[in-house]
Amino acid sequence: MEEERENPNPLPHVLIFPLPVQGPVNCMLKLAELLCLAGGITITFLNTDHNHRRLLACTDIENRFSKYPTFQFATVPDGLPEENPRSGDRFMEIFDGLEKMATPLLKKMLAPGGMSKDVNCLIADGILNFAYDVADEVGVPVIYFDTISPCGLWAYLCLQKLIDSAEVPFKGNDLDVLINNVPGMKGFLRRRDLPNFYRINDLKDDPFIEKVVLENRRVPEARGLILNTFEELDGPIALAQIRSLVPNVYSIGPIHSYLKSQLAKTQSITSKDSTNSLWKEDRSCMNWLDLQPDKSVIYVSIGSLAVMEKHQVIEFWYGLVNSGWRFLWVRRPNAVVSGGDLLNEEIPDEIKKATEERGCLVSWAPQEEVISHRAIAGFFTHSGWNSTLESIVSGVPMLCWPQFVDQPVNSRMVSEVWKIGLDMKDTCDRVVIERLINELVEEIKREKFAGSASELARMAEQSIMEDGSSHCNFKRLVHDIKSMVNI
Repeated sequence: MEEERENPNPLPHVLIFPLPVQGPVNCMLKLAELLCLAGGITITFLNTDHNHRRLLACTDIENRFSKYPTFQFATVPDGLPEENPRSGDRFMEIFDGLEKMATPLLKKMLAPGGMSKDVNCLIADGILNFAYDVADEVGVPVIYFDTISPCGLWAYLCLQKLIDSAEVPFKGNDLDVLINNVPGMKGFLRRRDLPNFYRINDLKDDPFIEKVVLENRRVPEARGLILNTFEELDGPIALAQIRSLVPNVYSIGPIHSYLKSQLAKTQSITSKDSTNSLWKEDRSCMNWLDLQPDKSVIYVSIGSLAVMEKHQVIEFWYGLVNSGWRFLWVRRPNAVVSGGDLLNEEIPDEIKKATEERGCLVSWAPQEEVISHRAIAGFFTHSGWNSTLESIVSGVPMLCWPQFVDQPVNSRMVSEVWKIGLDMKDTCDRVVIERLINELVEEIKREKFAGSASELARMAEQSIMEDGSSHCNFKRLVHDIKSMVNI
């Protein structure tokens, strides 16, 4: 970057700061690489020390980004002991630790002279309210990147509206009551489909609610909002509503597909060369998939943050085995709470035998490759937004078991609006799992989901083409970032 310092027309410098969990880190690294490919922008990616060590251990990230001379990594501590699992049930520990440790360091980095090249723009995860406050104090423009779904974000943004209309806190225990004050979603959104924090009885004293309230104030104040979606998917419902509060929205997704399309123009690359995983991927599952018939396997993953009790693992396992279908199941190392993963003697012999015959268990998988594999019939998913988009792009129907954040909204959209899967929220019963897996597969056979799934996949592909909506929005984002160097 020495030559750049001597340039009389310096490149804009963007600092990208993700929430330090797998989904946002993956998404923002893809954005960083897209900006590198666009050219004319200096990029610093701010990772936590812990996550950066994991990326270096599990991927070729350092070598991959070394070919971009205007890119660099920087790290901050997250304030947590190494043994902390950093799972979804410990989210407030993750957030609070990061805020405490990163705030003073971020202030130094954003201040004039704080880095070798002054920062002209901060791209931060929408929930990192403290990052906005620091940037605002030193006069650095902020663009938010909310890596959750637009529909989930819109449900967040309607919090005050729902409080004012007395729809929350909920009165009574009926979770199937329809919600009336989330514009665009009236008639299909139920209480149980709202983000999980809405089920809290005392909204005033909950720390996560406080973060959401502050995020809802900050997002409209930012210079813009980046969303990982495409206009044809979320435009009619969520994006139209969000733009009433945040006019400058950059919908640039599906970001994983868009990055692949841009890389294909400049270099030869395969999925295994571009992983941003915080876990070591077990690629043996790809060999196993290659041996399976077309559309014969149910892929199962609850993502990078959700956790299960031991009894839920057993219910899942029996449901999968009793369905009679082949299955590939990702069993993340820290995914089981209350005493750790099942011991061998705790696993019934009958499901051990059935798994040996038609199952494959791995600790982590190259998910984008798995979902697009010809052997995959359906995806039994936690409905995280990255996973949902990857399924949409590949035209793979979903069975949804959402847990938190935007996932309950996503699963309702999958089943009731986009009609590309089934929703199984608020239950974990082997009989229900067996029945819904078979129902999903039978509907696939009858091609119930085929029309909507193939149409959404077509629109996703079209959006990232030269004149597509996402490509045009990304070009506009690049233009706006470059204009900030003169602010």
